[in-house]
Amino acid sequence: MGGIFGTISVHDCVNDLFYGTDYNSHLGTRTGGLVTFDKERGFNRSIHSLGNDYFRSKFEDKLSEFSGHEGIGVISDTDPQPIIMNSHLGRYAVATVAHINNLKEIADDLLNQRMHLSEMSANALNQTELVALLINMGDTIVEGINNVFRRIVGSCTVVVLTEDGIIAARDLLGRTPLVIGHKEGAYAVASETTTFPNLDYKILRDIGPGEIVHLTAEGMEVLQQPAEREQICSFLWIYYGFPTSSYEGVNVEDMRERNGQHMGRIDDTEADLVCGIPDSGVGMAIGYAEGTGIPYKRAVLKYTPTWPRSFTPNNQMRRNLVAKMKLIPNEPILNGKRVVFCDDSIVRGTQLRDNVRTFFESGAKEVHVRISCPPLVYSCPFLGFTASKGDMELITRRVIQDFEGDANKNLELYAKSDSPQYQHMVEEIARRLGLTSLRFNKIETLVESIGKPKCRICTHCFDGSSYGDK
Repeated sequence: MGGIFGTISVHDCVNDLFYGTDYNSHLGTRTGGLVTFDKERGFNRSIHSLGNDYFRSKFEDKLSEFSGHEGIGVISDTDPQPIIMNSHLGRYAVATVAHINNLKEIADDLLNQRMHLSEMSANALNQTELVALLINMGDTIVEGINNVFRRIVGSCTVVVLTEDGIIAARDLLGRTPLVIGHKEGAYAVASETTTFPNLDYKILRDIGPGEIVHLTAEGMEVLQQPAEREQICSFLWIYYGFPTSSYEGVNVEDMRERNGQHMGRIDDTEADLVCGIPDSGVGMAIGYAEGTGIPYKRAVLKYTPTWPRSFTPNNQMRRNLVAKMKLIPNEPILNGKRVVFCDDSIVRGTQLRDNVRTFFESGAKEVHVRISCPPLVYSCPFLGFTASKGDMELITRRVIQDFEGDANKNLELYAKSDSPQYQHMVEEIARRLGLTSLRFNKIETLVESIGKPKCRICTHCFDGSSYGDK
């Protein structure tokens, strides 16, 4: 996925920019970038790969090279950015959180119009550069951003650093968040409200779907009113969001605890303790323990001295190894116990299967798993929220393929929690993962825990629903 932070101040902004961007590190693992604008020095940009290290260690020693009262930073899972452009709209830098499905089609069209794409990385198109070219086709930046909204299939949130302020635009359907913060003499825009407290910003408000705002150190101007429709990604609360973040007033940790409470109240499983799989399963487990009355204990912990934040190598084999190495079972607590483990989701199932084996080897008598969301039956066409390259990497689709001979057959039945197909699929997943029992949360419970109308939440990966094809 990715995260953005931008700030503009009457004072030097470099420290705020650095730490604000770093607080988005849990949202991406591929590249990090900073760009500042100084009236005397102009734009100054730096981009580093995060494949083998963290954002902070890559940029901390270089901060003295930056200066200015405004800047933007990004943690990206897609492409090296921000991009600096020089066009008829002026000189500006742009960063995106985007997932563009028709990238090649748009690129081919632009090339046919004798435009060029120069920001190639590993022979791949840079989608942020493509977004910049679409912006350049407008008579104004606002018109250009609307051109982006019209042309892309997927999602795109954009932050543009100009010589006279920051222009921020949230995805047309609000699939990814964007929030404004304020303190005396400064404004900021960020993907996560977590970025604000320690930098002394107060949350001002969320930017609405398709809304475009212009920030200066003195104030904020709305350049385009928000759209009526909204499809904010439910997975932000389930998995991606940092526990202290809030999206549209709904706190991540509060939602996870409510989610667990709802599930715990209707679960009659007998167990000795409840434990959350760190990090995103912990909030649900606390709520589940409260809902069931079963005590919460830390039967498995994340080794934080060398894994302070989510760190996911691009290579799948290394991802599996990292997943194993950073979680350490607490054998004296596990030994001889019936344990309920709460986790955010099951994608491939590889990591959970390995964890379950370790739990039993550590002496667990029974291992029950409760998942905070419904089964992932559809891959996401709007956000890159997993490293999955297709439907067949989902354990649900592999099970359906084995049951039906066709991974796309009867998907609507496998997505319904009251159908025989659903029950058969869940039982088979439990068997393949070596679990004593497995239950997923219902989509109705998930929506209730978030507290927003279902029509304003994207649940496509669970039930295939969405507004239109964008």
